[in-house]
Amino acid sequence: MPTADTSTARRARHRGGPARAAAVAEKPPGTWRSHGLLAVICAGGPAVLFLWWQSTIPGSLNSGAAAVTAAGRITGLLAAYLLLVLVALMARVPWLENRIGSDVTTRYHRALGEYTVVLVCAHAVLITLGYAWQAHTNPVSQTGTLLTSYADVWLAAIALALLVLVGLVSARAVRSRMAYESWYHIHLLVYVAMGLAFAHEFAVGTDFSTSARNRLIWSAAHIAVGAAVVVFRLLMPAWRSLRHGLRLTHVVPEGPGVVSLYMAGRDLDALRAEPGQFARWRFLARGHWWQSHPYSLSAPAAGGALRITVKDLGDGSASLAALRPGTRVWFEGPYGAFTARRRDRARPRPVLLIAGGAGITPIRALYETLPGRGSDVVLLYRASTPADLVLYHELQAIAARRGFGLLPLLGSRGRDDPLTAARLRQAVPDLAEREVFVCGPAGMTAAARRELRRAGVARRRIHAESFAF
Repeated sequence: MPTADTSTARRARHRGGPARAAAVAEKPPGTWRSHGLLAVICAGGPAVLFLWWQSTIPGSLNSGAAAVTAAGRITGLLAAYLLLVLVALMARVPWLENRIGSDVTTRYHRALGEYTVVLVCAHAVLITLGYAWQAHTNPVSQTGTLLTSYADVWLAAIALALLVLVGLVSARAVRSRMAYESWYHIHLLVYVAMGLAFAHEFAVGTDFSTSARNRLIWSAAHIAVGAAVVVFRLLMPAWRSLRHGLRLTHVVPEGPGVVSLYMAGRDLDALRAEPGQFARWRFLARGHWWQSHPYSLSAPAAGGALRITVKDLGDGSASLAALRPGTRVWFEGPYGAFTARRRDRARPRPVLLIAGGAGITPIRALYETLPGRGSDVVLLYRASTPADLVLYHELQAIAARRGFGLLPLLGSRGRDDPLTAARLRQAVPDLAEREVFVCGPAGMTAAARRELRRAGVARRRIHAESFAF
């Protein structure tokens, strides 16, 4: 069983007194950016409503049928706007990925996706009911009329079906049972739905068919988002992959079901990959070229080499162990804001790192590169059994070389879970004075944040990233 670096742990205990409760609930560095992004997204709502309002004839909402139809127009416009936002959030724009963070944009994307599906369905229902009311017919008959008599409505119906499908596979109960590749490729249908919806909007959308200005604004927004997708998801990854010529050099087993993949290429320093970041990797080998997987760098990029460490999760990652040296590697990235830049530069504090599961890979890279000595940096490694402590021999070597603290937190989840406020304070007595980086499965990350707050760590000093798609 691995042993803790007890001497460093003792030094950590002597540095500070008992943990103090945080006086105020402060916001983490970088949160103002994420809140700013959310504010910008929300500001688009009133702008979209203005498009509807300025194209609505005064006095035209004097009946129940007209009001229902107007509600259908509004929900359709908002759904189309959110669909545009969803694609923009996943365009891999470097500023969003590296300053706000991929986990934040993914969280916004997931939440807004649910609203989008609801609004699209509401649009279809309300428009059908409003038109049926006006025509004094039943909704079923009106549905047939809309599909056969209005331009491109059948395209909109296909777009609706595709968005509902994407929404269903995004539900947690479904997503947790799907392979990453299946989920990823079904999500690409969003682009198809967006194109079909765009044609429908211009064909029968009153807000666009009667206003050249609105058509110009709407087209410009779609062109801008489309250009971002092409540049940052297609052209830039292709250019970087060709420029750096990355190839697999060797594969090293690290433990049961865990391997490290070493890659080498040209001029890798130009990537400016930071410890804590990740990339999406595509191995150009039979059975792998069509799969793209997000894996963090498990060691600092140095000497023209990169390394990722992969655990067999049953989603195609197991077969990576059989890849042959020389395999060409294409990649997107590096991405991610889970780096040392999140530290408070105005008042540097000692750091606590908490890792669990696949979260050890970015944490291990940070552990090796964070500035400091002795108890300035302490790593708590959460695992169920000693066999789950991947890369522990490397962590021990780093701890011995730099004097950093290294403590395994072993135990099953539940009543005896070692990840509690009391256990954290016992392991690191000056916990409340530290800046904390947490990375691991979503459940563990949420639990760690909760217990850290109970232990008195200010919210602004907790930097967390979870692994979930």
